[in-house]
Amino acid sequence: MSPLSQHASDQLAALLNGFGLAAKTPLSNWIDGDLVAGEGEEITLINPATGEALVSYRDAGAALIERATQAAQRGQREWMALTASERGRRMNAAIRGLEGHEEALAQLESVVAGKPIRDCRAEVGKVREMFEYYAGWCDKQHGEVIPVPTTHLNYVRHVPYGVVGQITPWNAPMFTCAWQLAPAMAAGNGVVLKPSELTPFTSVVIAQRLESGGLPKGLINIVNGLGRTTGAALTDHPAISKLVFVGSPQSGRLIAEAGARRLVPSVLELGGKSANIVFADAKLDEAVAGAQAAIFAAAGQSCVAGSRLLIERSVFQQVTTRLARAAEQIHVGLPSDEATRMGPLQNRRQFEQVTRMIEAAEAEGASVLTGGKRPEGLPDDAQGYFIAPTVLVDVTPDMEIAQQEVFGPVLIAMAFDDEAQAVRLANDTRFGLAGAVWSQDVARAHRVAGQLRAGTVWINSYKAISVMSPFGGFGDSGFGRSSGLDGLREYTVPQSVWVETAPEASVAFGYGSGVG
Repeated sequence: MSPLSQHASDQLAALLNGFGLAAKTPLSNWIDGDLVAGEGEEITLINPATGEALVSYRDAGAALIERATQAAQRGQREWMALTASERGRRMNAAIRGLEGHEEALAQLESVVAGKPIRDCRAEVGKVREMFEYYAGWCDKQHGEVIPVPTTHLNYVRHVPYGVVGQITPWNAPMFTCAWQLAPAMAAGNGVVLKPSELTPFTSVVIAQRLESGGLPKGLINIVNGLGRTTGAALTDHPAISKLVFVGSPQSGRLIAEAGARRLVPSVLELGGKSANIVFADAKLDEAVAGAQAAIFAAAGQSCVAGSRLLIERSVFQQVTTRLARAAEQIHVGLPSDEATRMGPLQNRRQFEQVTRMIEAAEAEGASVLTGGKRPEGLPDDAQGYFIAPTVLVDVTPDMEIAQQEVFGPVLIAMAFDDEAQAVRLANDTRFGLAGAVWSQDVARAHRVAGQLRAGTVWINSYKAISVMSPFGGFGDSGFGRSSGLDGLREYTVPQSVWVETAPEASVAFGYGSGVG
């Protein structure tokens, strides 16, 4: 084992021990208020920075899913026995359970996921933000009275599903954990959540710390394991009343199919191939900076990454030249380094996929302005999944790299001649998650934004996201919405209640006397 890998292993061991997860087999599940080791096959985590083994834990398996769903049912009943206001107070108290643990949680995320430590610290802050926001909604989920044309009082309540199953990805484990837990709980549900098997620990710690703040035991359960075992047991379990998945379109289809077999609804937040449109009249300094953030943040491992940069032809060379030069200045380094702005890709499979797509694009005629290979200046033992920020030109819309999600630090740039062509190129994709328009012409900016088939559109900005605003996509980017009031509503079912108010109404409605 290299010195760098040994340091990461020692750091991880200390962090797991600090959170009570350390054991001969790491305690990788949180079920009914207890840390529990998996019972299935061994899963080995690889250090993204070195490519060497980091730690092993065991797949949870179907038996632990059964325990988790039973616990969630009990926890959900206890949760709903409280008043809505009390649930809000409990959620606010629960998030304070993270106080004093923020840095350790960020470090844990960084070493396992390979994310720069600065990004992980910001992610911990987002966890708190989401719980505080949804705690405020607990006692504000008002129903309505409908003026039906009968003698009845008809009112509508928003009731929880009961127990929901959630599956979250490896690119933003803490963020997506809180992103789904908070609205599910605010709506009154119990939860069984399965993180990616590649990033298991931070979701367990979040659940542990939240419960220490006053949530009912069993309300939140975290199970870790492979999709074909633990994931399949979760999606097929009869106690799960709704499925929520964040990840790839391929896996999303499997989740939707599993739900359809049991007539269980789902929310799918999948991939993207988002278009970032720059008109010649844009403030180019801001547009170039925005294009960098759109694709190189998180090493491009973001569903909303602005991976297609569409530039008006008159400024195409200027923008791409400046962008390539700026990309070469991004500090790519070890996740633990405070100066690092971009770390490695999270896993070998993704690294090989990104590398293959760059090579295929070059074979089809694309040109690499910068990047496309291992960055210089890394330590000798940092032999992990690093790819330098990459900018490709001479790309045509029919190329694979222009149509398929790369999920890596790879930007393709294409020119357009007019507004209509820009819109046509932007919408020439199966995805519809996000997009952006850069222009000082206010009317045109709004006009173009209104024609983009994307769930989120930014004007003269990119990647501004708030828990207050709904998020989701069209087409292969999935369906349903996360965050905001729309995200909360995904976790409830409208219930219509009819109350007869007439003094002498016939309960038989004309079918006999009504008297038995």
